[in-house]
Amino acid sequence: MKLISFDIQADFAFFRKPETNNTINLSYNIIHRPAALGILGAIIGLSGYKEKGKLPEYYEKLREVKIGIEPLNHDKGSYSKTNIKYSNTVGYANKGSNFLTEELTLINPGYRIYLLLNLENAYHNQLYHFIKNGEAEYIPYLGKNEFTAWWNQDSVKEYSYIQKQISKEERIKIKTIFQKEIVLKGNTEVPFPDLLNLDFEEVNFLYFERLPKDFDLELMQYDISEYAFSNYYINNAHVIEGLFFIQELNAYVQLL
Repeated sequence: MKLISFDIQADFAFFRKPETNNTINLSYNIIHRPAALGILGAIIGLSGYKEKGKLPEYYEKLREVKIGIEPLNHDKGSYSKTNIKYSNTVGYANKGSNFLTEELTLINPGYRIYLLLNLENAYHNQLYHFIKNGEAEYIPYLGKNEFTAWWNQDSVKEYSYIQKQISKEERIKIKTIFQKEIVLKGNTEVPFPDLLNLDFEEVNFLYFERLPKDFDLELMQYDISEYAFSNYYINNAHVIEGLFFIQELNAYVQLL
């Protein structure tokens, strides 16, 4: 097993929320696991959606990969957004008039994707080598194919990790977004500031978002869960599943 990460970014991103109306389409702020699986599938050349009601090849082959997501270059967990308007004049998109739509699009998003890979699995092994070498069969993108994504080979890192029992008294740092299985009010603690570092300007924050964690295979739609992202220390984290301690970071990541 190998635990690696790579930093992926794009000029724009749009991860469409299903609960939007006919004209204004909203985006998730943080890339979610189903979208990250699509990027991994593109990297090793697995096909996407081809038939209604049928799962794409990349999901079938990579669904067991454990993934963690850490937003980069964010403002307290959030990204700047711009409203982009489109007009669609093709016949199958409208009847007798132009179809107008708007998309609230993310600007300059970046994410550190953590992967726990079983190198005995051929697809995992291929992912490991493609990511390390900066290679991709298909061009990956963040939500829409005009938002080309890339990563630098220098951003690829391997980690030493352990999955250990967390005590009730322990406070921990979680680098990734994590499923909010506890009420965080009263369960967060401000890190003690480095008083010798006069440039210490990190502002403590808690960010919350409802994100897809997987596909509901019966309804063939997103399975949504509550997520949190914070630079606070978290108390009572022993109830949070999928936490791995990374020795090089002296912190935890959630891999699900």
